[in-house]
Amino acid sequence: MFDRLEIRVLPPGPRFKTQVRFWVNGEDIVEEAVDEGGRGPYAADVLPAGRPSPLRATDEARRLELGEPECTGGCCGYLTVVVQRFGEIVQWSDWEVPWGAAHMDMPYPPPELHFDASQYDAEVARAETDRWWQVYS
Repeated sequence: MFDRLEIRVLPPGPRFKTQVRFWVNGEDIVEEAVDEGGRGPYAADVLPAGRPSPLRATDEARRLELGEPECTGGCCGYLTVVVQRFGEIVQWSDWEVPWGAAHMDMPYPPPELHFDASQYDAEVARAETDRWWQVYS
C-alpha cells in the first residue's frame, strides 16, 4: 500500500509569505513535526516559475526542506527528508527533525514513506501549475 501525498499552498499570514504544506495520508506533516508557529517552505522557493520544482523526484537522492519551527531552522533545525525515485516508487527517508520534535506526537524517527510515482508526479505537477498564490508574492 502506497502513502498518499497532497501539496497545499497556504495564503500569506501576518508573519509569513505564501508557504507550502504537505499532507501525507491526510495529516499535515509540518504541523506534526514543528511547533504551532512553524511554517513550510515558501511557495516561490519550492514551486519556482519557469523551472522544475525541487519537489520532483529523480534517481539521484537529495535532501528536501519541508519546514522549520517558529524560532527558525537556524536555531532549532529544519524538517528535512531525502527524496529519491526508484522506478515506479518515490521514497521519502532519512528524516531530520527540529530539536524537540522527539517530544511531540510525531513518531521519532518518522517512518519511511513510499508513494506511487505517477500519483506523486501528478500532485507535484498540479501544485506547479496552480499559481493562484502569485498575486500575494
